[in-house]
Amino acid sequence: MKFLKNYNIDVIKLKEGKHDFTFPVDREFFENFEAEAFLHGGKLQAIIHINKLTSLIEATFEIEGDVTLTCDRSLETFNFPLYTSEKVIYKYGLEEMEVTEDVFMITRDTPNINVAQLIYEFILLAIPAKKIHPDFLEEMDEEDFEGEGELVYISDEEFDDNLSEDREDSNDSEEKTDPRWEILKKLKKKD
Repeated sequence: MKFLKNYNIDVIKLKEGKHDFTFPVDREFFENFEAEAFLHGGKLQAIIHINKLTSLIEATFEIEGDVTLTCDRSLETFNFPLYTSEKVIYKYGLEEMEVTEDVFMITRDTPNINVAQLIYEFILLAIPAKKIHPDFLEEMDEEDFEGEGELVYISDEEFDDNLSEDREDSNDSEEKTDPRWEILKKLKKKD
């Protein structure tokens, strides 16, 4: 926890206007967060652009560098180039609290804000869901990506057309009932 104090920004001392802060993100940083199993550290730099206004503080996070990941396919580690840019707003209010995922409320006498947790979360969000070693990306053919990127939703018209086709198919199948079932239906009606 003592290490994470290095990621504090003393906002109470800042004058209104724009300010830039640079923080290193390395193996020690990730060790303090008990990083995910697939994340083995990295060497990144986080630049936080602060714009202090009278009623709020705008913070733009730019994180760039390499992270060391584990390949989902081969379980080998590899360096993945990462760049992300995210914006967070700190509004002044009566108490400190998280309003939404990108809006935080702080008091006017809040001495500093710690950006370490946000840096970590933004890095995790920038890592792709499929972590494939670059050697395997070249070997993969079109068959491996079959179905990826296809349409996930359809328009209302297409849905209505598909629904009416399904109804027609079910009506056709009801008309073509197996005669053996007819005998069973007659037995059921006698009871």
